[in-house]
Amino acid sequence: MTIADKAVLITGANRGIGRALVEEALRRGAKRVYAGTRQPLAHIDGRARSLTLDVTNTEQIQAAVKRVESLDVLINNAGIALYDNLTNLDAIGQHLAVNLFGMFNVTRAFLPLLKRSKGAIVNNLSLVALAGLPVIPAYSISKAAAFTMTQSLRALLAGQGVTVHAVVLGPIDTDMNRGFDIPKASPESAAQGIFDGLEKGEDDIFPDPASQSIAADWRTGAAKALERQFAGFVPETAATLG
Repeated sequence: MTIADKAVLITGANRGIGRALVEEALRRGAKRVYAGTRQPLAHIDGRARSLTLDVTNTEQIQAAVKRVESLDVLINNAGIALYDNLTNLDAIGQHLAVNLFGMFNVTRAFLPLLKRSKGAIVNNLSLVALAGLPVIPAYSISKAAAFTMTQSLRALLAGQGVTVHAVVLGPIDTDMNRGFDIPKASPESAAQGIFDGLEKGEDDIFPDPASQSIAADWRTGAAKALERQFAGFVPETAATLG
């Protein structure tokens, strides 16, 4: 997968990593970049197209599908992260609505286009998908669920020419991580790492220094070996969404 001359859609594209991904896709020569945001996004590059897209809004998802003529890469970047202590069930539901079901519903809606192009799905996740961070447990739960969904989609779509990639992000210098006094990578460097991993065909992409520190152990560890083993249970004729 190369980005040059491809059509790319990025959710949550108004700021942070999402905005950096828009700029990086354009820099790499994408022929069209659809920026999915809740509010219209103006851009001087004519290849960038703004899509009104709240990933929790079914009508907006369907309207966005109608505006996208072709699609090679879907990057599910939209997400929320709120501090909680697991005393409020609504907080868990709020995270799941965006970080799991929003990602799933957008993927399902655009999957016919991706099957047609033999394209790629890129799900922006987090290190907390692998080990929960107790100060943001609801966020951790939602990212762990999204990680499992990503692994399942990878196995289910492997025979249909669509690749599925998990981005395991460490701390990035965005509004979402403003409360953490720790070293953070820039959104621009993270975006570069994400596209580098996609172009190398990496199942699991570790785009920043914090995530790269565990990449080798993850790729050779028991959890990854189990994923490969379990993927063998998928029948070649398995029906899939989309």
